[in-house]
Order: sequence, then structure tokens, then C-alpha cells
Amino acid sequence: MRNRRSINRSPSAAAQRGMSLIEIIIVIVLIGAVLAFVGSRVLGGKDRGDYNIAKAQVQTLAGKVESFQMDTGRLPASLEELVKQPSDASGWLGPYAKEAELKDPWGHPVEYRTPGESGAFDLVILGKDGKAGGTSVDADIKYQ
Repeated sequence: MRNRRSINRSPSAAAQRGMSLIEIIIVIVLIGAVLAFVGSRVLGGKDRGDYNIAKAQVQTLAGKVESFQMDTGRLPASLEELVKQPSDASGWLGPYAKEAELKDPWGHPVEYRTPGESGAFDLVILGKDGKAGGTSVDADIKYQ
């Protein structure tokens, strides 16, 4: 037979006590701070990733310009000639690039200049902000 006292005994008020409103607010603020920290790290990682993709894109596009030059004996007048055959380019074996490759990871067009400052041509990606100069992910990326 069971002891009647143990069946009828209810937990003390201290054991039933839940979290106070202040404790709940503190927990929510802490969770928000952690999410803000993690979110900034993740978004910053995407910008760094896009910047590294842009650096590789400049080198790849330069190789395609050089392939065009080897096949046709001249540099393209514009990057669009890598996508569509110009009427005056004999020996064209393209397309050398896709239309999407002529834009940087942020959607800005890649700048192409012929003659270039230090070589036959220049390719420049102006960074995330799309403006000349800048630092970090806004810095210009040039083919060298």
C-alpha cells in the first residue's frame, strides 16, 4: 500500500516557478546577438567569395581574348566579339565566351580597353560598388 502523503504532496512553489519576463528578454537578446554575429560572418564570406570569383574571371576572360587574337590575328574591338562573330574576323572559331561571362559577379559589365595601359589590352572589374578605386571587396581587379 502506498503512502497517502506522497500521493497528495504537491511540488513547492519554488519548484513550479518558471522563467520571469526579464529572463526571457535576456535570452531573446542573447539569441539576437548571436544571430547578428553569425549573419555578418556569412554575408562577409559571400562578398569575399564573389571577389575571388571576379579575380579568376578576369584571368579567364583574358585567356579568351588571347584565343580570339590567335585565331583572327587581331584583338576584339569589344568583348561582345567573343560572343558573336564580327563580320570582318576571318578565322573566328568562337564563341569564345558566353554573354553572362561579360558581367562581374555583382552584375556590372567587365571593362575592356584596347590598347591597354601596360599591354595590348586591359580588363578591369570595378569591385562590388562598381566604381573606380576602393578597398576590400570594392577594390578594382585588373588583368596583369
